[in-house]
Amino acid sequence: MSSLKNAFDDMLNSCRLFEIAVNDEEIIKDARIRFRQKTNKIFSKSYCINRARTWPQGYQGDYKTLETIYRNTPLSNGFGYYLDLYCLGWPLGTGVRNRLQKLKDILKEEISYRQNPKILNIACGSCREVLELAGFIEKSGAKITCIDLDDDALAFAANRLSFTNISPAISNQVVLRKYNALRMFDDELNMTEFGKQDIIYSIGLFDYLDTEFLIKLFRALYELLNQGGILIISFKDAMRYRSQEYHWIVDWDGFLQRAEEDFMDIFSKANIPMHYISEQREETGVIVFYTVRK
Repeated sequence: MSSLKNAFDDMLNSCRLFEIAVNDEEIIKDARIRFRQKTNKIFSKSYCINRARTWPQGYQGDYKTLETIYRNTPLSNGFGYYLDLYCLGWPLGTGVRNRLQKLKDILKEEISYRQNPKILNIACGSCREVLELAGFIEKSGAKITCIDLDDDALAFAANRLSFTNISPAISNQVVLRKYNALRMFDDELNMTEFGKQDIIYSIGLFDYLDTEFLIKLFRALYELLNQGGILIISFKDAMRYRSQEYHWIVDWDGFLQRAEEDFMDIFSKANIPMHYISEQREETGVIVFYTVRK
Protein backbone atom coordinates (compact mmCIF):
# COMPACT_ATOMS: atom_id res chain seq x y z
CA MET A 1 0.00 0.00 0.00
CA SER A 2 2.87 2.35 0.81
CA SER A 3 4.48 1.62 -2.56
CA LEU A 4 1.16 2.23 -4.30
CA LYS A 5 0.72 5.62 -2.64
CA ASN A 6 4.26 6.64 -3.56
CA ALA A 7 3.72 5.63 -7.19
CA PHE A 8 0.47 7.62 -7.37
CA ASP A 9 2.09 10.65 -5.74
CA ASP A 10 4.85 10.62 -8.39
CA MET A 11 2.35 10.12 -11.18
CA LEU A 12 -0.05 12.84 -10.03
CA ASN A 13 2.78 15.29 -9.51
CA SER A 14 3.82 14.68 -13.12
CA CYS A 15 0.21 15.37 -14.16
CA ARG A 16 0.23 18.62 -12.21
CA LEU A 17 3.51 19.75 -13.78
CA PHE A 18 2.17 18.82 -17.22
CA GLU A 19 -0.92 20.98 -16.67
CA ILE A 20 1.22 23.95 -15.61
CA ALA A 21 3.63 23.59 -18.51
CA VAL A 22 1.02 23.07 -21.23
CA ASN A 23 -1.62 25.54 -19.96
CA ASP A 24 -4.02 24.61 -22.76
CA GLU A 25 -7.34 23.09 -21.72
CA GLU A 26 -7.95 21.21 -24.97
CA ILE A 27 -4.51 19.56 -24.96
CA ILE A 28 -4.82 18.72 -21.26
CA LYS A 29 -8.30 17.26 -21.75
CA ASP A 30 -7.07 15.06 -24.62
CA ALA A 31 -4.09 13.90 -22.53
CA ARG A 32 -6.41 12.92 -19.66
CA ILE A 33 -8.57 10.85 -22.01
CA ARG A 34 -5.54 9.02 -23.42
CA PHE A 35 -4.14 8.52 -19.92
CA ARG A 36 -7.35 6.84 -18.77
CA GLN A 37 -7.44 4.65 -21.88
CA LYS A 38 -3.87 3.46 -21.37
CA THR A 39 -4.34 2.77 -17.64
CA ASN A 40 -7.77 1.19 -17.88
CA LYS A 41 -6.55 -2.42 -17.98
CA ILE A 42 -5.06 -1.99 -14.51
CA PHE A 43 -7.28 0.64 -12.93
CA SER A 44 -10.53 -1.03 -13.97
CA LYS A 45 -9.73 -3.72 -11.39
CA SER A 46 -10.94 -1.16 -8.84
CA TYR A 47 -14.69 -0.90 -8.34
CA CYS A 48 -14.29 2.70 -7.14
CA ILE A 49 -12.14 3.87 -10.05
CA ASN A 50 -14.16 2.01 -12.66
CA ARG A 51 -17.44 3.46 -11.41
CA ALA A 52 -16.08 7.00 -11.32
CA ARG A 53 -14.77 6.57 -14.88
CA THR A 54 -17.86 5.03 -16.48
CA TRP A 55 -20.78 6.81 -14.72
CA PRO A 56 -23.27 3.89 -14.66
CA GLN A 57 -26.11 6.20 -13.59
CA GLY A 58 -25.31 8.59 -16.43
CA TYR A 59 -23.79 11.37 -14.34
CA GLN A 60 -20.86 12.06 -12.04
CA GLY A 61 -21.17 11.66 -8.29
CA ASP A 62 -24.32 9.51 -8.35
CA TYR A 63 -25.87 8.20 -5.15
CA LYS A 64 -24.28 4.74 -5.42
CA THR A 65 -20.83 6.26 -5.74
CA LEU A 66 -21.47 8.42 -2.68
CA GLU A 67 -22.84 5.44 -0.77
CA THR A 68 -19.59 3.61 -1.55
CA ILE A 69 -17.63 6.55 -0.15
CA TYR A 70 -19.85 6.66 2.95
CA ARG A 71 -19.39 2.93 3.63
CA ASN A 72 -15.61 3.31 3.22
CA THR A 73 -15.13 -0.38 2.39
CA PRO A 74 -13.13 -1.71 -0.60
CA LEU A 75 -15.34 -3.82 -2.88
CA SER A 76 -12.69 -5.31 -5.17
CA ASN A 77 -10.33 -8.27 -4.87
CA GLY A 78 -6.60 -8.61 -5.41
CA PHE A 79 -4.84 -5.48 -6.62
CA GLY A 80 -8.22 -3.79 -7.04
CA TYR A 81 -8.67 -3.97 -3.27
CA TYR A 82 -5.66 -1.70 -2.75
CA LEU A 83 -6.78 0.66 -5.49
CA ASP A 84 -10.18 0.93 -3.77
CA LEU A 85 -8.51 1.52 -0.44
CA TYR A 86 -6.31 4.21 -1.95
CA CYS A 87 -9.24 6.08 -3.53
CA LEU A 88 -11.38 5.91 -0.42
CA GLY A 89 -8.54 7.55 1.49
CA TRP A 90 -8.33 10.64 -0.73
CA PRO A 91 -8.83 13.87 1.27
CA LEU A 92 -12.12 14.59 -0.46
CA GLY A 93 -13.38 11.08 0.33
CA THR A 94 -12.69 11.65 4.02
CA GLY A 95 -14.19 15.13 3.71
CA VAL A 96 -17.39 13.75 2.16
CA ARG A 97 -17.82 11.30 5.04
CA ASN A 98 -17.23 14.10 7.53
CA ARG A 99 -19.60 16.32 5.54
CA LEU A 100 -22.43 13.91 6.24
CA GLN A 101 -21.76 14.01 9.98
CA LYS A 102 -21.47 17.79 10.00
CA LEU A 103 -24.76 18.08 8.14
CA LYS A 104 -26.48 15.84 10.67
CA ASP A 105 -25.13 17.95 13.53
CA ILE A 106 -26.38 21.18 11.94
CA LEU A 107 -29.79 19.70 11.14
CA LYS A 108 -30.28 18.37 14.66
CA GLU A 109 -29.44 21.75 16.15
CA GLU A 110 -31.72 23.66 13.77
CA ILE A 111 -34.64 21.26 14.06
CA SER A 112 -34.44 21.00 17.85
CA TYR A 113 -35.66 24.54 18.58
CA ARG A 114 -38.34 24.74 15.88
CA GLN A 115 -41.96 23.61 16.01
CA ASN A 116 -42.80 21.14 13.21
CA PRO A 117 -40.35 22.75 10.77
CA LYS A 118 -40.75 22.50 7.01
CA ILE A 119 -37.53 21.30 5.40
CA LEU A 120 -36.48 21.09 1.75
CA ASN A 121 -33.66 18.69 0.83
CA ILE A 122 -32.38 19.50 -2.68
CA ALA A 123 -30.64 16.80 -4.77
CA CYS A 124 -31.31 14.37 -1.93
CA GLY A 125 -29.64 11.27 -3.41
CA SER A 126 -29.88 8.35 -0.99
CA CYS A 127 -31.18 10.54 1.87
CA ARG A 128 -28.63 8.97 4.19
CA GLU A 129 -28.75 11.85 6.69
CA VAL A 130 -32.55 11.55 6.83
CA LEU A 131 -32.28 7.82 7.47
CA GLU A 132 -29.68 8.24 10.19
CA LEU A 133 -31.76 10.96 11.89
CA ALA A 134 -35.05 9.07 11.46
CA GLY A 135 -35.82 8.70 15.17
CA PHE A 136 -35.01 12.34 15.87
CA ILE A 137 -37.07 13.54 12.90
CA GLU A 138 -40.05 11.44 13.99
CA LYS A 139 -40.08 13.00 17.47
CA SER A 140 -39.55 16.54 16.14
CA GLY A 141 -42.61 16.54 13.90
CA ALA A 142 -40.49 17.91 11.06
CA LYS A 143 -41.78 17.54 7.52
CA ILE A 144 -39.10 17.02 4.89
CA THR A 145 -39.51 17.21 1.12
CA CYS A 146 -36.63 15.42 -0.60
CA ILE A 147 -36.18 16.09 -4.31
CA ASP A 148 -33.94 14.44 -6.89
CA LEU A 149 -34.04 13.80 -10.63
CA ASP A 150 -32.71 10.23 -10.35
CA ASP A 151 -35.55 7.68 -10.07
CA ASP A 152 -33.13 5.03 -8.79
CA ALA A 153 -31.90 7.31 -6.01
CA LEU A 154 -35.47 8.02 -4.89
CA ALA A 155 -36.34 4.30 -4.98
CA PHE A 156 -33.22 3.48 -2.97
CA ALA A 157 -34.11 6.13 -0.39
CA ALA A 158 -37.71 4.88 -0.18
CA ASN A 159 -36.51 1.33 0.42
CA ARG A 160 -34.09 2.38 3.15
CA LEU A 161 -36.66 4.60 4.85
CA SER A 162 -39.26 1.81 4.74
CA PHE A 163 -37.51 0.32 7.79
CA THR A 164 -38.24 3.46 9.83
CA ASN A 165 -41.35 5.11 11.23
CA ILE A 166 -40.94 8.07 8.88
CA SER A 167 -41.29 5.92 5.78
CA PRO A 168 -43.22 7.82 3.08
CA ALA A 169 -45.47 4.77 2.86
CA ILE A 170 -46.77 5.18 6.42
CA SER A 171 -46.05 8.80 7.36
CA ASN A 172 -46.42 12.27 5.89
CA GLN A 173 -43.20 13.45 7.52
CA VAL A 174 -41.04 12.59 4.49
CA VAL A 175 -41.98 13.16 0.86
CA LEU A 176 -39.74 11.82 -1.91
CA ARG A 177 -40.33 13.68 -5.14
CA LYS A 178 -38.80 13.64 -8.60
CA TYR A 179 -37.97 17.23 -9.45
CA ASN A 180 -35.29 19.08 -11.36
CA ALA A 181 -33.43 21.41 -8.98
CA LEU A 182 -32.29 23.49 -11.94
CA ARG A 183 -35.82 24.89 -12.14
CA MET A 184 -35.51 26.44 -8.70
CA PHE A 185 -34.19 29.84 -9.78
CA ASP A 186 -37.81 30.99 -10.30
CA ASP A 187 -39.40 32.57 -7.18
CA GLU A 188 -43.01 32.14 -8.26
CA LEU A 189 -42.53 28.55 -9.36
CA ASN A 190 -40.83 27.71 -6.06
CA MET A 191 -43.73 29.11 -4.07
CA THR A 192 -46.23 27.17 -6.18
CA GLU A 193 -44.30 23.90 -5.96
CA PHE A 194 -43.05 23.99 -2.37
CA GLY A 195 -44.19 27.02 -0.38
CA LYS A 196 -42.13 28.74 2.30
CA GLN A 197 -39.58 26.63 4.14
CA ASP A 198 -37.83 26.83 7.52
CA ILE A 199 -34.73 24.89 6.48
CA ILE A 200 -33.36 24.42 2.96
CA TYR A 201 -30.22 22.40 2.40
CA SER A 202 -28.12 20.69 -0.21
CA ILE A 203 -24.64 19.17 -0.02
CA GLY A 204 -22.69 18.49 -3.19
CA LEU A 205 -24.99 19.87 -5.89
CA PHE A 206 -23.79 23.47 -5.78
CA ASP A 207 -20.21 22.47 -6.64
CA TYR A 208 -21.42 21.44 -10.10
CA LEU A 209 -23.33 24.59 -11.00
CA ASP A 210 -22.11 27.52 -13.05
CA THR A 211 -21.46 30.67 -11.01
CA GLU A 212 -24.00 32.90 -12.78
CA PHE A 213 -26.74 30.32 -12.36
CA LEU A 214 -25.75 29.72 -8.74
CA ILE A 215 -26.18 33.42 -7.99
CA LYS A 216 -29.76 33.31 -9.32
CA LEU A 217 -30.47 30.05 -7.49
CA PHE A 218 -29.24 31.35 -4.13
CA ARG A 219 -31.39 34.47 -4.49
CA ALA A 220 -34.45 32.32 -5.12
CA LEU A 221 -33.73 29.85 -2.30
CA TYR A 222 -33.14 32.69 0.16
CA GLU A 223 -36.47 34.20 -0.88
CA LEU A 224 -38.16 30.83 -0.26
CA LEU A 225 -37.17 30.86 3.43
CA ASN A 226 -39.55 31.89 6.17
CA GLN A 227 -38.34 34.71 8.39
CA GLY A 228 -35.88 33.09 10.79
CA GLY A 229 -35.24 30.27 8.34
CA ILE A 230 -31.85 28.92 7.35
CA LEU A 231 -30.13 27.88 4.12
CA ILE A 232 -27.43 25.21 4.59
CA ILE A 233 -24.82 25.05 1.83
CA SER A 234 -21.58 23.13 1.40
CA PHE A 235 -18.71 23.61 -1.04
CA LYS A 236 -15.49 21.78 -1.79
CA ASP A 237 -12.52 24.08 -1.21
CA ALA A 238 -10.14 23.60 -4.16
CA MET A 239 -7.24 24.89 -2.07
CA ARG A 240 -7.50 21.87 0.24
CA TYR A 241 -7.36 18.88 -2.16
CA ARG A 242 -5.50 17.67 -5.26
CA SER A 243 -7.65 18.04 -8.37
CA GLN A 244 -5.49 15.66 -10.44
CA GLU A 245 -6.91 12.68 -8.57
CA TYR A 246 -10.34 13.45 -10.01
CA HIS A 247 -9.24 14.73 -13.43
CA TRP A 248 -6.76 11.97 -14.32
CA ILE A 249 -7.25 8.84 -12.19
CA VAL A 250 -11.03 9.04 -12.48
CA ASP A 251 -13.26 11.02 -14.83
CA TRP A 252 -14.87 13.26 -12.26
CA ASP A 253 -14.25 16.84 -13.29
CA GLY A 254 -17.83 18.11 -13.08
CA PHE A 255 -17.40 19.89 -9.77
CA LEU A 256 -15.87 23.32 -10.28
CA GLN A 257 -12.60 24.40 -8.71
CA ARG A 258 -13.57 27.16 -6.31
CA ALA A 259 -11.92 28.71 -3.24
CA GLU A 260 -13.23 30.69 -0.29
CA GLU A 261 -13.14 34.05 -2.06
CA ASP A 262 -15.27 32.58 -4.85
CA PHE A 263 -17.93 31.41 -2.41
CA MET A 264 -18.17 34.82 -0.76
CA ASP A 265 -18.34 36.55 -4.14
CA ILE A 266 -21.33 34.37 -5.08
CA PHE A 267 -23.16 35.29 -1.86
CA SER A 268 -22.42 38.96 -2.40
CA LYS A 269 -23.76 38.94 -5.96
CA ALA A 270 -26.83 37.02 -4.77
CA ASN A 271 -27.56 40.01 -2.48
CA ILE A 272 -27.35 37.91 0.66
CA PRO A 273 -26.31 40.07 3.66
CA MET A 274 -22.81 39.03 4.77
CA HIS A 275 -23.65 39.41 8.47
CA TYR A 276 -26.26 36.64 8.09
CA ILE A 277 -23.67 34.13 6.87
CA SER A 278 -21.71 31.79 9.16
CA GLU A 279 -18.87 29.54 8.05
CA GLN A 280 -17.66 26.25 9.49
CA ARG A 281 -15.71 23.30 8.15
CA GLU A 282 -15.79 19.58 8.66
CA GLU A 283 -12.84 18.03 10.46
CA THR A 284 -10.38 17.87 7.53
CA GLY A 285 -11.17 21.42 6.36
CA VAL A 286 -11.63 20.22 2.77
CA ILE A 287 -15.36 20.98 2.76
CA VAL A 288 -16.75 24.26 4.00
CA PHE A 289 -20.31 24.79 5.23
CA TYR A 290 -22.16 28.08 5.04
CA THR A 291 -25.33 28.63 7.04
CA VAL A 292 -27.35 31.60 5.81
CA ARG A 293 -30.04 32.97 8.13
CA LYS A 294 -32.95 35.13 7.16
